[in-house]
Amino acid sequence: MRVGERPEALSILGLGYVGCVSAACFASRGHRVVGVDINPTKTRFLREGRAPIVEERIEQITAAAVASGLLTAMQDAHRAIATTDMTMVCVGTPSRSGGGLSTTFLERVTEGIGRALADKDSWHVVAYRSTMMPGTCQDLLIPMLERLSGKKAGRDFGVCVNPEFLREGTSVRDFFHPPKTVVGATDERTEDQVLGLFSDIGGPQFRVGIGVAEMIKYVDNSFHALKVGFGNEIGAICAALGLDSHQVMDVFLADTKLNISGAYLRPGFAFGGSCLPKDVRALTHTARLRDVDVPILSNVLISNETHMRRGLDMIIEPGRRRIGILGLAFKSGTDDLRESPMVELAERLIGKGFDVLIYDPRVATSRLTGANAEYIKDKLPHIGDLLTDGAEAVLAHSEVLVVGARDAETIDLLGRAKPGTTVVDLVRLPDAPARRGTDDYVGIGW
Repeated sequence: MRVGERPEALSILGLGYVGCVSAACFASRGHRVVGVDINPTKTRFLREGRAPIVEERIEQITAAAVASGLLTAMQDAHRAIATTDMTMVCVGTPSRSGGGLSTTFLERVTEGIGRALADKDSWHVVAYRSTMMPGTCQDLLIPMLERLSGKKAGRDFGVCVNPEFLREGTSVRDFFHPPKTVVGATDERTEDQVLGLFSDIGGPQFRVGIGVAEMIKYVDNSFHALKVGFGNEIGAICAALGLDSHQVMDVFLADTKLNISGAYLRPGFAFGGSCLPKDVRALTHTARLRDVDVPILSNVLISNETHMRRGLDMIIEPGRRRIGILGLAFKSGTDDLRESPMVELAERLIGKGFDVLIYDPRVATSRLTGANAEYIKDKLPHIGDLLTDGAEAVLAHSEVLVVGARDAETIDLLGRAKPGTTVVDLVRLPDAPARRGTDDYVGIGW
């Protein structure tokens, strides 16, 4: 089989929800598929052309695939792997009693795959569709495959994590119209083969690291759960206020620039400003007055405070006393200091006895006039004394540079920092990927 060519035969291990849908749908696209499960009832159902799950369109697709001869089922994983080009692992990863991930089924199936690979001379791809925590594939499954097969992943066989994004009730539709296809693989050949399976289905395709491919499903599902909880808490508050929550959310959902969009979802430093903190406080206060319990909303500011402490700990950890802060306003491009997380950070550093010097050209100018002049004079006189108009003074002073702005001037200043200066990046600088892992750089969420 040529590199990048679509595999003609797939063995799918685990005929639960994901495995059954994957088997039937891949077979409907012309692949020869062997479904494997230790449960004889499931394999018998498939051999008879019946789906072992209830799902829209799955019965018809399964029956047609079996009738065409492209979909068969057995309990012998070793034989299925021997006669196919790629194995997709779709076994369950249930929760343990303490909430952790159980890898029992993954390990059991992987042992069988490893032994089958030992008896196979041709190239074979193992694609994990099961949901697993980052590190599971690289640290547990690949070593197991290599040990049992006596072969090397990425050289003698390929391994990838290819998470599924199928919703119960619409899984067949989701298979043929996926929101995205994600592959994290040991090698480019494996990436090409797995992405080739979905080449004409549509949706964006992502080649990522194995850990990223493992993580994305947890991010997706956690955000989906957060959205459900958020919507329900808003509904409870609206009901207590005598408002139609669906009308409120219709207006909310209509905003695809800020609300239903990528806005505010990039990891960075704590939020602040004149609106977000006070409005969250006001809404949760209103809920309390009406005896409405809103644990998600009530913990938003607690989460923000935790992230503030996370940033503070990163600055303190190197053990250096002279700190320079680049950017003081609550976000780049403004001079607004009201509830700025950078102001709070500076105050805590000062309170702990650090020698702090601050540069923000917009604030340095506006402190002379207008609202910021009064704000600094009345609320932040001690910080006002630490603001300097000269960027070079901050560079000369600092053993640690805390980056709270992402404008061109700040980026240029960092290029002139003294050798050995530790950079604490709170905004994700453009060259953050290149800086990661170096001794003089730390990013708050990357």
